[in-house]
Amino acid sequence: MPEGPDLMNAPVDAATQLELDRLYAGFEAENLAPLWTQLGDLMPMVPAPKAVPHVWRWKTLYDLARRSGDLVPVGRGGERRAIGLANPGLGGAAYATSTLWCAIQYLGGHETAPEHRHSQNAFRFVIEGEGVWTVVNGDPVAMRRGDFLLTSAWNFHGHHNDTANPMAWIDGLDIPLAHYIDSGFFEFGSERVTDEASPSISRSERLWSHPGLRPLSVPDAQVASPLAAYRWEHTDAALREQLALEDEGYPATLAPGHAGIRFSNPTTGGDVMPTLRAEFHRLRAGASTDPRHEVGSSVWQVFEGSGTVVLGDTEQRLETGDLFVVPSWVPWSLHADTQFDLFRFSDAPLMERLHLNRTYVPEVSR
Repeated sequence: MPEGPDLMNAPVDAATQLELDRLYAGFEAENLAPLWTQLGDLMPMVPAPKAVPHVWRWKTLYDLARRSGDLVPVGRGGERRAIGLANPGLGGAAYATSTLWCAIQYLGGHETAPEHRHSQNAFRFVIEGEGVWTVVNGDPVAMRRGDFLLTSAWNFHGHHNDTANPMAWIDGLDIPLAHYIDSGFFEFGSERVTDEASPSISRSERLWSHPGLRPLSVPDAQVASPLAAYRWEHTDAALREQLALEDEGYPATLAPGHAGIRFSNPTTGGDVMPTLRAEFHRLRAGASTDPRHEVGSSVWQVFEGSGTVVLGDTEQRLETGDLFVVPSWVPWSLHADTQFDLFRFSDAPLMERLHLNRTYVPEVSR
């Protein structure tokens, strides 16, 4: 226990110091900690995350995942061949940030990952490849390049590869949040998957993927989106049309040359899951974003193209597949060398629900 400071910065005589020492020993014996010795840690002037900005290179990640596929079986016990991004600032924990978990998952040819479910919300984003189906509550959902796929909390899910070719993708979950608030549950399911069919379109898409049209058979709002897959062709078209409208002089983009969409829950219009937000951004070649600070953290993956990201005071070059993390309040900005497509997920719904969200853009705010 540190010696107690005199809050008025006045000298402390020997007798008072002796009493202070006894006081702090009493605090320690009773598992107490006075606010005045830790105010800077508990209530910093601005967010001071332990997570640090970091970039993971897709080529390196994929090579390690491929080698894992040669050596580590997938199946009951380990459940998934998923390799978590461990932020260097978090002491070895396999967390991308204090609220977000992200991993590269690798499934070999004709392999099956058994079914399970958990209270953590999850999604998958496919950077390349096809041939794997994720089966969510018995509904086989094709996984293809550019697709964003949901497995919200407490839904059984497994994966099966119908081809001889391996496939990799990223998983995103709110595992750290569930861990810190002691809300995690897990349950094993089928040893394989409950439906090994491989339809081109899932039942959830047949019901929910018609723009602007909602089935009357499900009148109530759902906590998480009932749509299991958001297909790349729709994402690509939405971004392309925003930039086309900008060319025609209509207001459609976030900023000049910067198109963006948010994946939404068709029953509410809100985020796809209560704890995770997912977005997709496209920058024209030569476009840049203004530096900005945001409360809450995010993970990005380059889907296509090349450019740079400035994280704090450091600039990093990015290529297809690379992932980077932006901890809370760390300033970031992007610049596109070519057309630059990026997927992003964040803890924004949590921050907004708690009314802790805040954004500062120096060029705009000053």
